[in-house]
Amino acid sequence: MSSQNSDLKSLAGIPLAARSASRFSGRLLDLVFPTRCAGCGTLGDIWCAACRSQVQPIPQPVCLRCGKPVQQPGRCPACREASFHVSAIRAAAVYREPVSQAIHEFKYNGRKDLGQPLGELLAGYWRGRTVSVDLVVAVPLHQARLKERGFNQSQLLAETLCRVAGLPLLQPEVLRRERATQQQIHLGPEERRQNVSGAFEWAGPPLTGVSVLLIDDVATTGATLEACGEALHAAGATRVWALTVARALGE
Repeated sequence: MSSQNSDLKSLAGIPLAARSASRFSGRLLDLVFPTRCAGCGTLGDIWCAACRSQVQPIPQPVCLRCGKPVQQPGRCPACREASFHVSAIRAAAVYREPVSQAIHEFKYNGRKDLGQPLGELLAGYWRGRTVSVDLVVAVPLHQARLKERGFNQSQLLAETLCRVAGLPLLQPEVLRRERATQQQIHLGPEERRQNVSGAFEWAGPPLTGVSVLLIDDVATTGATLEACGEALHAAGATRVWALTVARALGE
């Protein structure tokens, strides 16, 4: 980071590993409530080897901007015709079972333990990239949604990625979701864009000279990532990339 952004150092660092006491309590719970795989439901592992082996990478080549499969290398027609706040969106896997089932369990059934294997999926993808970033930022939840769910799944994913990859992760609530929004799942592309437009705000020191990696669970239209990117650019970020566990291909 540049010297003029030294204040960010107090807001970002490499997340610490979970304490042994937490791991011990988890083992006790496993004895009482045996772990089931989030992908297939078999006993014994939160994300079994069989499900890991079925993870499908995004078919290549992909659009240089949105990361969706294309016939020819370069930008897809939609990305050639507009400008964006997020320079590139990439995903570690296609949003299909068993990944889609694991993400559903993670977000909606309180399976916080899935932040580790799904975050490791992100880290495995990141290891093969040549891009370098100054700061990792998780897409935030609105306080009402955070209270309802109990955790921000994107923050847990980012924590695992940053521990494995040695990247600095921004503390929660510096990039804020100031306005409550509808869940995007049942909205069309334009409705998604309008739903999250202006919903995010940067509350930290200037990002002048800083490149940022945004983390989320799933990319569909990229509307949420774009809205976050807009807030980060307004704060001075020079470049914003995005990485998600999965990418919905609209099949």
